Amino acid sequence: METYDTKSCNDLAKLHYRPIDAALRWCGLIAHEMKILQAAGESQYPPLGSFPQWPCLRTNIERIIDAIETGELPHGRDGKTVIPGDHVAVTRRTIRHSDLKAWMAKHHPDQKPKFLFDDIERTAHPAINADSFRALQADRDALKARIEKAEEWAKVAIAEKKEWIAERSELVARLGAAEPLSTRERNSLHRIIGGLLELVKNPRDGRSDDAAVIRELVENYSDKEGISARKLQEVFPVARRLLSAD
Repeated sequence: METYDTKSCNDLAKLHYRPIDAALRWCGLIAHEMKILQAAGESQYPPLGSFPQWPCLRTNIERIIDAIETGELPHGRDGKTVIPGDHVAVTRRTIRHSDLKAWMAKHHPDQKPKFLFDDIERTAHPAINADSFRALQADRDALKARIEKAEEWAKVAIAEKKEWIAERSELVARLGAAEPLSTRERNSLHRIIGGLLELVKNPRDGRSDDAAVIRELVENYSDKEGISARKLQEVFPVARRLLSAD
């Protein structure tokens, strides 16, 4: 069963406000709304000296009225916006909620009254508006995805490193247990190294894999002891594993 969402609306907000309605909400005096409106009657202001404990009430009414009269703040008549320059009786002046919020954000960015701004907007830096906040969220989500991808890559890299270390240890153990090379075996390896050096000194296209290198070595040095396709196919994989392990 769905429950009532208390965040679906703002119980302090209205579609439009008279200057005094907006000012008393701006000051956080909604609990005293009835008393303030009764004191003001049909006037735009409460009587002078009527609420000395709330000096900002009159100041904020004056700010709103001044913004209306200077054209900073769009206004209307009984809730309906009028074109600039259209005369509206002061007792019928109203300001739309969205216009008041935009004016407040632009001209009083340090002020975030609850009836205009939600909790996120009230705690955000004045330079951060709703669009900026959403952009920051998108950047954060993208960064989070990159971090997760990097973590996955790191896991794979660590696993591969562990495999290399294990393989290296195994090869070292084998070498330690193996008998020393004979002169014949050592000379065969030296001949293979010599043949590879000659290939390096004379680079050309076509040596894209082990098979091509083995084929060229056999073609050039098959008369040398130790240089045969079978021998090279044994030596190359071991040499590559040792090189990677180091």
